[in-house]
Amino acid sequence: MKFPGPLIEGRLIKRYKRFLADVALADGTVVTAHCPNTGSMLGCKAAQSRVWLSESNDPKRKLKYTWELVETAPEQLALINTSRPNRQAQAAIEAGLIPSLTGYGRMRSEVKYGSENSRIDLHLSGHAALPDAWVEVKNVTLCEQGAGYFPDAVTTRGQKHLRELMAQAAAGDRAVLFFCVNHTGVGSVAPADHIDAEYGRLLREAVAGGVEVMAWQAALSSIGLPLARELPVITGASRSVR
Repeated sequence: MKFPGPLIEGRLIKRYKRFLADVALADGTVVTAHCPNTGSMLGCKAAQSRVWLSESNDPKRKLKYTWELVETAPEQLALINTSRPNRQAQAAIEAGLIPSLTGYGRMRSEVKYGSENSRIDLHLSGHAALPDAWVEVKNVTLCEQGAGYFPDAVTTRGQKHLRELMAQAAAGDRAVLFFCVNHTGVGSVAPADHIDAEYGRLLREAVAGGVEVMAWQAALSSIGLPLARELPVITGASRSVR
């Protein structure tokens, strides 16, 4: 999976109002880019970080640039555009790169389901031997001492998704929590108990109830973002709660 066009390098000045970021380009021009990330972006928004922007030629867009990547440490990249993980997972499944999710005849996105009025990221059906799979994709960019954590802020929405997945597993379908790891410095993934203890508790309950949890890391570069390798998921208590 590749970016739609060449990315433009710059230096982050600041992220503000959640969806805006000021960036200094190589020629000294300062531009305001769209920041497509509603999370805290913990560890991914330090001033003067190297960043990469995509450029749109759509005259209807208010902002020409979109913030895609950030260098969080030397030779470590993170993808901050949260509109891309669902497509990353979909492309990898379609290419047969995720062994446990192969063999399904149909894949749909944003399918309504559950008692809490949710939409599943990917719904797989039509397997000759396995029940339907309900796949919830989560973007992992928080890296602490080589370990990846989710979430990077308290997420009542994420807690709801875990409850919905548990209900699907209880009903006899496959329920899958798919961590799309978009940080090249991460070597494993765990729930961020030190940030959202309730999410960690629910995740362990979900695993005990039959929800499958997997993590796949992207080979990020200024050219592409394909999922490349599976990482271990550690579902025990990851760190003490603050």
